[in-house]
Amino acid sequence: MNSLVMVRHGQSRWNASNRFTGWVDVTLSVRGIREAQECGDKLKDTEFDVAFTSELIRAQQTLFTILSRQNKTGIVVHTADKDALTLTSNFMTLEDIPIYVTHKLNERHYGLLQGLDKAEVKIKYGEQQVMDWRRGYMAQPPEGESLEDVYKRAVPYFKNTVMPYVASGKNVIVSGHGNSLRAIVKYIENITDEQIVNLDLPTGEVIRYEFDAGKISKRSGELSFERKVYWTPWTQRDTLSIKEPAIKV
Repeated sequence: MNSLVMVRHGQSRWNASNRFTGWVDVTLSVRGIREAQECGDKLKDTEFDVAFTSELIRAQQTLFTILSRQNKTGIVVHTADKDALTLTSNFMTLEDIPIYVTHKLNERHYGLLQGLDKAEVKIKYGEQQVMDWRRGYMAQPPEGESLEDVYKRAVPYFKNTVMPYVASGKNVIVSGHGNSLRAIVKYIENITDEQIVNLDLPTGEVIRYEFDAGKISKRSGELSFERKVYWTPWTQRDTLSIKEPAIKV
């Protein structure tokens, strides 16, 4: 049995000041650093083989902090496509794990809302409209992305790049954002477009799944969606384009 762990980054400085962040590259707050450290403590007994994160520094800071609590060194792969680089056993040590960075795991782009105070936006557009933008599936903020748009970029990457590592028996960690992880959880747990409005991931949230005999299930007590999820064996998923991992870890 091996693990798939997903972590929402710790509180950023703009989370703390209640501003829409999106793709603006804001660092962690003091509280966010503490939350990342607490995530590392929660995960101290899980030895990760490979990591994935977004291009945004708050997710990367969170991941590096978690790995530091495990005395691990992440080697960042600076390529848009991981297949462009193979790390050999001569290159890696037992303390090293590869970290793949991709914009496909970025937060939702909030368009014209980025940088604005959320309370002021509610006054201007109304609380229900802002709730639809933040939690709904298809609503797009002005010149920004809907959760559906995030789903279309994050989930194919998860299926074709992240899951092959999980299916091969590796312990995998994904450090992402509220909406990129909501999209992936929606896919894994078959959450409907209507239900997804009820799923909110706090900063510093740890989501753990276990993979065993072709089945993926979530540890109980960590999210509101408690039902077990069965993952069809990869040999039967002929609709997916599965790539072999480019790195032996």
